[in-house]
Amino acid sequence: MADAKVIPFDDDRSRAGAVQRPQRRRSGGSRRKNGEPVLVREVQPLPGRDFAQDDVPVTREEQEPERPQNEGGEVGESGQGGLERRIAHGLSFLRRRLTGDYEVDDFGYDEELTDEVLMPALRPLYEKYFRVEVKGIENIPADGGALIVANHSGTIPLDGVMMQIAVHDNHPANRHLRLLAADLVFMLPVANELARKAGHTLACAEDAERLLGRGELVGVMPEGFKGIGKPFSERYKLQRFGRGGFVSTALRKGVPIIPCSIVGAEEIYPMIGNSKTLARILGFPYFPITPTFPWLGPLGAIPLPTKWTIQFGEPIPTDGYPPEAAEDPMLMFNLTDQVREQIQHTLYKLLVQRRSVFF
Repeated sequence: MADAKVIPFDDDRSRAGAVQRPQRRRSGGSRRKNGEPVLVREVQPLPGRDFAQDDVPVTREEQEPERPQNEGGEVGESGQGGLERRIAHGLSFLRRRLTGDYEVDDFGYDEELTDEVLMPALRPLYEKYFRVEVKGIENIPADGGALIVANHSGTIPLDGVMMQIAVHDNHPANRHLRLLAADLVFMLPVANELARKAGHTLACAEDAERLLGRGELVGVMPEGFKGIGKPFSERYKLQRFGRGGFVSTALRKGVPIIPCSIVGAEEIYPMIGNSKTLARILGFPYFPITPTFPWLGPLGAIPLPTKWTIQFGEPIPTDGYPPEAAEDPMLMFNLTDQVREQIQHTLYKLLVQRRSVFF
């Protein structure tokens, strides 16, 4: 693994998918399209001026090159060439995985696997099932470090991965969000490996500062298990944000804090009870009881198809504070309260605008 090197997977796509732009004709003549002759007009340059290629007027037939047709006679965008490119790209990806010709950072993050496998696997859930609507993506900077702070809910923490896809798919720079996760995530056999590969890391100040220092986007949900394990009767009521450690981290690195409000996750598993005995036996912080789980068995684990909205608020800058501000408990309390109030206010605003939980 240490000898692995990076071969950007975009190179395969760019080399195979490159299309040379056809040149426009300047002289008169005719050509054929679908068996019919098409007249190409001759254009004379103006006196005393050189004619640039882009100045040459062309007919509609010249502007719109012929597109390949499918077997049924309909025009297709990809055709056989697109299929061949996808197959070649997939084979190239498999070759790199089998030969170890890819890169994993010191946190275990595998960007290529995330973009090629993990996100595509979750994208139908994001696009078709929860139909996530994203607002305020322009508040996330194009580059440099930033700390995104969001509410946490849903009994099972699907909101974090949905927020990752929302940032990557909607941001103009396709930025990746590195989430800070609880230690329980890294104690579960399968979840541990997948979380590391997807860019998650332990929710501690040291890891967060290292990522922010590299100019990464870092996501944190300060409510923790108190947020995702709260009863359905307390939905959309933010729990305590801890001691404000995320604010201290942002102050040390001078990065903006971006509040994020997520509506729709609270209803995917309405938690109407909590079996503390089973939770204690299994070592979980809670054991949820919902209208469908555990009564329906595995079917009860299917989330309800709620309609989601994720809104990123205006950044709260921290670069104007002196270095010792990170040790000021009163300042940390005020900034933490400001972030929390902004998220809560936006949640209420989105709930008022919502007409249906499912549509």
